[in-house]
Amino acid sequence: MFKSIYYYIDKFNREEIYKLNKSINIIYRNYSNKFNTEDLLQLVNFCKKHGRKVYISNNLKLALRFNFDGVYIPSFNKSLKYRNIIKKNFDIIGSAHNVKEVLNKELQGCTKIFLCPIFRTKKNNNHLGVTKFNLIKLSIKKDIIALGGINQKNMNYLRMCNVKGVAGISWIKKNGPSINTGPF
Repeated sequence: MFKSIYYYIDKFNREEIYKLNKSINIIYRNYSNKFNTEDLLQLVNFCKKHGRKVYISNNLKLALRFNFDGVYIPSFNKSLKYRNIIKKNFDIIGSAHNVKEVLNKELQGCTKIFLCPIFRTKKNNNHLGVTKFNLIKLSIKKDIIALGGINQKNMNYLRMCNVKGVAGISWIKKNGPSINTGPF
């Protein structure tokens, strides 16, 4: 059973988000363009209006300024400035690829850690697989979110991982309205 589902976007598209199951959380991750403050405000307001959590990647200042539900810290960000943030209903979540990065995410104050990539992806042939994923997971005291290469074919493998949630782009984009957080 997925407790949480996260979908990455790089621009605000009202129709795309509206079509998604209401339980899917949004992570705004855009490393190539400058932030458009009007788009960020519209994104946050739209998600809040529809009862959907929304996070921004790698920008604590904007997360606090625009009242995002939290900040997503990518694996390459090693800064510890996040760990002392005290704001009610504000989550710090982040991604990791190995035990060293997991430990850093815990030091950063992440409440959920996206362990990735669990399965092979188009961008990355180097993946953890179920066994290595579960071995790394043993060292983590936080909720684990599976990320990378997730599709309908590998749902049975996810059962063996006992994850709290999943995250992705293409699988969710393809199946968005039909995805739910119930048993898979």
